[in-house]
Amino acid sequence: MNKHLETEIEAAVFRRFLKHLDEHKEVQNIELMNLADFCRNCLSKWYVAEAEQRGESVDYESARENVYGMPYSDWKDKHQTPATPEQMAIFNAKGEAK
Repeated sequence: MNKHLETEIEAAVFRRFLKHLDEHKEVQNIELMNLADFCRNCLSKWYVAEAEQRGESVDYESARENVYGMPYSDWKDKHQTPATPEQMAIFNAKGEAK
C-alpha cells in the first residue's frame, strides 16, 4: 500500500472514530479516562500537537469543536454528567499510580 492511500485510510478511520464517539455521547470522558487513559479532550490536545509539529496553528477550542462536533461548552451543557464518587476514586487512583 502506498503512503498516500495509507494516510487516506487513517484519516477515514479517525473520522469514523469521531462519528462513533458522537453517536455515543452517553459515554462520559471520565469513563474513557478510567478505562483507556484518554478522552475527547486528549484527542483535542493530540490534534493541536500534531498540527504544531507540521507548522500549523490550531487552537485548543477549535480542536475540541472538531472532536466534539460542537463547541465544548455546548456539549458539556447538553451531555456531560457529574462524575460519581466511584469514578473519581478510580481516576485519582490511576493518577497516584503513575
